[in-house]
Amino acid sequence: MHTDLEGYYLDGRTAIRHRARVRLTPQELQVILEDGHSVSWPLKEVRQPKNFYGDEQIRLERGGETPEVLLVPASSFLRKWKDISPGGKKRFHTPARRKKWAAAILLSALGAIGVLAGLYLWGIPALASFIAPRIPVSWEESLGQSVVSTLAPAEKRCLDSARGKRVEEILARLASTVPQAPYSFRVIVVNHPSVNALAAPGGTIVVFQGLLEKTRTPEELAGVLAHEMQHILRRHATRALIQQMSMKVLLAAAVGDAKGLSYGLEGAQALGMLRYSRQSEEEADREGIRMLIASGIDPRGLLTFFENLQKDDEKSLKLPAYLSTHPDLEVRIQQLKTLTAGAAASSPPLLPNYDWKDIHGFCPAKPKPNSR
Repeated sequence: MHTDLEGYYLDGRTAIRHRARVRLTPQELQVILEDGHSVSWPLKEVRQPKNFYGDEQIRLERGGETPEVLLVPASSFLRKWKDISPGGKKRFHTPARRKKWAAAILLSALGAIGVLAGLYLWGIPALASFIAPRIPVSWEESLGQSVVSTLAPAEKRCLDSARGKRVEEILARLASTVPQAPYSFRVIVVNHPSVNALAAPGGTIVVFQGLLEKTRTPEELAGVLAHEMQHILRRHATRALIQQMSMKVLLAAAVGDAKGLSYGLEGAQALGMLRYSRQSEEEADREGIRMLIASGIDPRGLLTFFENLQKDDEKSLKLPAYLSTHPDLEVRIQQLKTLTAGAAASSPPLLPNYDWKDIHGFCPAKPKPNSR
């Protein structure tokens, strides 16, 4: 018993398709070309590749690296094979099955991406918010030390005991309003022109020389320090780092990258680029103003500091680092005006007997390159 169907034959030596009749028997495939020549394919030598070639055609191969190829109509071939071998094994399959597998794989991949996206947007932030308030302070301090050692290495720190005492005096006055705080606050000044300040987990605030030079009064620095202290007290930095490191671990697991599980200092370096949520920034502003008022420091210092940075930004058309990580400046300034509206008309000046311009020399000036 045999039956024929139309198809195409490739001899494995050229890319030319030859029209052919394919005669299917229980033992072999006979390929009859238009010029009368024929080729016999014993069924035991015929294979159907696993790749997907579409619903309408089946590709059959015979031979080694550059095999002979037959392209035959899928439905006709499978129907005829079933007719001549009703009790035989399912040697050939429909390409549609492969398509279903491809679709299933695609849907699985999309599902995995959806799960990762959902975890990133909702799951991990929620988990970080749950974990951050419950981790030991000692762990936060350890993480903070790794952050500080990366962002403020010893060779870049400015060590000026006289000027440092002025900063410590401001910090101690602010800290006195939270006597039960679990942290020991300290400020490290880094010799770098960036206008920026960072709150590390565990109590350390890193202030860059560029920001220190931008402050015109001790009240302005006090406002910045109060804001950063609130990030520490509210564990905003800790929560953000947990969230970022958790996502890194998750992605590392997804791609099988064991190295990604050792985030250490690499994860800590991200603190310099963190953008707190708007809710966290508003909370740090609000509680920072309360801290300033409670300590008897004029809270309008934080407001004037931001206003001056805004003016500098308009002149230079370059956003300072401290503003690039603190979005919605216009809205923020308005909120600070509202928060400080109820403050006392005047507060005793902070460090009244100290010329604040002197603080700008906290770090030694870097020598300018020789001009030629």
